[in-house]
Amino acid sequence: MSAAPAMANIVSWGRYPRGLPRQVVAARFRDMDIADLPMPLLCYGNGRSYGDSCLNLGGCMIKTRGLDRFIDFDPISGRLRCEAGVLLSEILDLVVASGWFLPVTPGTRFVTVGGAIANDVHGKNHHLNGTLGHHVLALELIRSDGTRKTCSPEQNPALFAATIGGLGLTGLIGTAELQLRRIGNPYISVETTRFRDLAEFFAISRDSDRHHEYTVAWIDCAATGKRLGRGLHMAGNHAGRGCLDRPKAPANWLQVPLDPPVSLVGSGSLRAFNALYYRKQLARRKVAISHYQPFFYPLDGIRDWNRIYGPRGFLQYQSVVPMHLGMEATREMLGRIAASGQGSFLSVLKLFGDKPPAGMLSFPRPGVTLALDFPNCGPRTFALLDELDRVVADAQGALYPAKDARMPGSLFAAGYPRLNEFKRHIDPAFSSSFWRRINGAAL
Repeated sequence: MSAAPAMANIVSWGRYPRGLPRQVVAARFRDMDIADLPMPLLCYGNGRSYGDSCLNLGGCMIKTRGLDRFIDFDPISGRLRCEAGVLLSEILDLVVASGWFLPVTPGTRFVTVGGAIANDVHGKNHHLNGTLGHHVLALELIRSDGTRKTCSPEQNPALFAATIGGLGLTGLIGTAELQLRRIGNPYISVETTRFRDLAEFFAISRDSDRHHEYTVAWIDCAATGKRLGRGLHMAGNHAGRGCLDRPKAPANWLQVPLDPPVSLVGSGSLRAFNALYYRKQLARRKVAISHYQPFFYPLDGIRDWNRIYGPRGFLQYQSVVPMHLGMEATREMLGRIAASGQGSFLSVLKLFGDKPPAGMLSFPRPGVTLALDFPNCGPRTFALLDELDRVVADAQGALYPAKDARMPGSLFAAGYPRLNEFKRHIDPAFSSSFWRRINGAAL
């Protein structure tokens, strides 16, 4: 470990809340003794969690990007073993040319393997492949007492299940072994369908999930009345080996070069953008071949896009509610958002599949998930999110900790029935701003 002073750039992607850790240390291979570090500890990967689950304000942060070595890759079986600081983008750069792909990927490839496991990330193919945790074969967990434990479904299975989705609270993930999935090329056959309302979304999604590995929808959260819940449904499959259309990967990066003094996302710009985006496709249905990057990671092409929300940052809100209440609860949430005059460019709606959770605190479960970004406008934004909390609670749903900065502890406890079982596996030296907040504990 190498020590460094507290750094102002230890922030989450939502840039809220803000504050400094007391100490920052960098983890390196063969030098990961964490027994003598000041408590409380928390690992920090690439900072792509949105709220405070990756923060340890006033505590000690262990930066893990230095754990960036590939240990083994078998191009025949698709098994990959690497250190926890490796980015998903670095895995893709290594394996796609050999005909392999991530079994599950979130909406950005710039997350570390350790962070992806700690948040048990999900993606467009949850209805078939579950979460990343379903494809972790084994991991090495380094505890604050100096022990190193190999965890898998066969070895230390309870600690394995606690670490997947465990928000970094069970120790430092040193290495992980993943099972990749075979592909024929880097291309995705994409079908985009416009839908007029929520009822049409559910009809399209149920049919599309039977024929496509990847499905997701963008929602116009500013629409009201008969247009409430309208949007674009995107479905895709990996293209076959004989694919003749070979689009190139995006070559140029855009960048938000500085922090604007105020948020560039307001009610007027939101309504205009959403209306234009909904109409960008004139035909009801469009079929095309896409490189995998713009299909899976549309925002990765804009560096530092989180800056557009200004100095206050933004709050992400991702919920899941049971399927039988999905349409009613989603309609209620979208109605409240539209009535508030606040909204989101990035409104995503998807049906989760029936796979049982991979970890004790895994967020995905059978149901309907809605994810939105809200500019932080202070009390009125928090009041709106409190209203959405009540809808989720009434539906016996849950919120995603990796995207949360303000949910009450009661809602977290209600949404995670294995919480007490999980607590038995927490490393006593590890904590986070999120964990202390939802438990009402001081540093």
